[in-house]
Amino acid sequence: MKDPHQKKESYSKLYRNFILLIFLTSLLPHLLVGWGIYHYSSNFSITRLQNSFQGQVEDHRKIIELFLRERTSDLEMVVETHPLNQLRNHENLNRVFDALNRNGHFFIDLGVISEQGKHLSYVGPYQLMDKDYSQTFWFKEVMEKGVFISDMFMGYRHSPHFILAFLHPEKSHRWILRATIDTEYFRSLVENVRIGKTGEAFLLNQSGIFQTSPHGKDRIMGKTPLPMVKFQKGSGVDIIGGDRKSPELNFPRQIIAYTWLKEPRWLLVIKQDYSEAFKEVNRANWATLVFLFLSSLGLIFLTVSITYIIIKMIRKRDEKNRLLNDQLIQASKLASMGEISAKVAHELNSPLGGILIYANLLLEETPAEDPKQKDLKEIIDQTIRCKEIVKDLLEFSRKSAHQRVSCSINQSIRQTVDLLSKQSLIQSPMFLGPIVQPSVQVVSEIDPDLPLISADPNRLNQILVNLIINAVDAMEGKGTLTLRTYQRPSEKKAVLEVSDTGGGIPPENIPKIFEPFFTTKEVGKGTGLGLSTVYGIVQEHGGTIEVRSEVGKGTTFILEFPLEEAQALN
Repeated sequence: MKDPHQKKESYSKLYRNFILLIFLTSLLPHLLVGWGIYHYSSNFSITRLQNSFQGQVEDHRKIIELFLRERTSDLEMVVETHPLNQLRNHENLNRVFDALNRNGHFFIDLGVISEQGKHLSYVGPYQLMDKDYSQTFWFKEVMEKGVFISDMFMGYRHSPHFILAFLHPEKSHRWILRATIDTEYFRSLVENVRIGKTGEAFLLNQSGIFQTSPHGKDRIMGKTPLPMVKFQKGSGVDIIGGDRKSPELNFPRQIIAYTWLKEPRWLLVIKQDYSEAFKEVNRANWATLVFLFLSSLGLIFLTVSITYIIIKMIRKRDEKNRLLNDQLIQASKLASMGEISAKVAHELNSPLGGILIYANLLLEETPAEDPKQKDLKEIIDQTIRCKEIVKDLLEFSRKSAHQRVSCSINQSIRQTVDLLSKQSLIQSPMFLGPIVQPSVQVVSEIDPDLPLISADPNRLNQILVNLIINAVDAMEGKGTLTLRTYQRPSEKKAVLEVSDTGGGIPPENIPKIFEPFFTTKEVGKGTGLGLSTVYGIVQEHGGTIEVRSEVGKGTTFILEFPLEEAQALN
């Protein structure tokens, strides 16, 4: 038989195994599915955001390219429709300039330049008529290519600007129409992309020089901190920054969409701080994780609770089965012991009767002054004691049917307590001491509405006598004896409890107390048949008996009897 520690450990192991099994079959798949949904939704949101950025930068590139193509077409139209002698006239050139800016302030100035790099005519706010452009980079480019859009440069006006230049195609008489794009207008066109608080758009040339100033900052012609090597392919979306190990990337993490203009070869960039761009994505991800956490927590709570309930039910069932098994074993022992006791009692009764008769005859024939008379009296007393033991054996082994009637446990308690109280000074042949002593306080906590049970009243009284006498012996004549009754309507059981405040029963002796002839009393003070008899009577009545004891605090016997459908007797 397993000790309580081993049983507790076995149930703990079963509990852990149940938890592990439920975890593997329910919680783990739940976590895997939840994690899969989280990753799918996160990747989907990121991809959608990247596609949105990519779409924005491509659409914006088309707008900028369209603007530059229209302005180039404007110059081409002027060159093709106006002869040089007409454009050399300042008033005519001014009318053309106004016509070009009719739909918007696209150009700051307009000039006609000879193939020697000298102004033939000029309209604009700067004093540029005397300037020689023959050695400038843009003059050489337009003379070679025919059409040229420059990067931002300072030039003679000492402020950032870029130009459009168109070469008249006649080789015999070449001249250039040059216009300066309004920087502020062009900046507003490029930078008119607002994405949140940190979003911005700007243009870079192939060397990483700002062609516009993001968010109105004075950074035109400044060097970008972005690594241009990452933007070699035509277009894309990338996440850059936040790398403390790399000086080039040690800036706040950003999502960047980029694409290259065809002419001029500028890089259009739309970027936003990563934390702001993915704020909604991160919020959705956190909501998913919180939901996954809470649902997992709920599942864990349900798993632990249900498993605890299941283990508790299994433990209760095992305990019930163990009690039934113990009762079956005990009943088998009592049955076997009863047969042996009957045979032993019958075999001993005749010799003991003979001894008692002959001892009494010898006692009568022995003079009073003879010392042997004392020995003969001792023989008679011990023989009487043996006959009492034989009588108990016969009572223990008797299987004759007893009359069972409707009776009240409360009434039996009153009768037994009254009987033993009146005999408190009588010496029992089997118990060398008073049955109930005045220093033992009896407390009755009986349920006045306790229903009747079907029982033999005499056998019920016998149970009470044995339990009360054992309790008094355990308390050594001092303490409190509590007699309690109550009912369990759901189980249709009447319960009788007999409690004492004695020394208690050691745990190792509890499984043995209902065995015949088991006793912890001194030799000559007990036969060990009292509790066996009680157990047998309880079994005969279809009831159960349980003992709870704690060393140094006392013992309680709990007896349960089936209720009978009848009114309670008060």
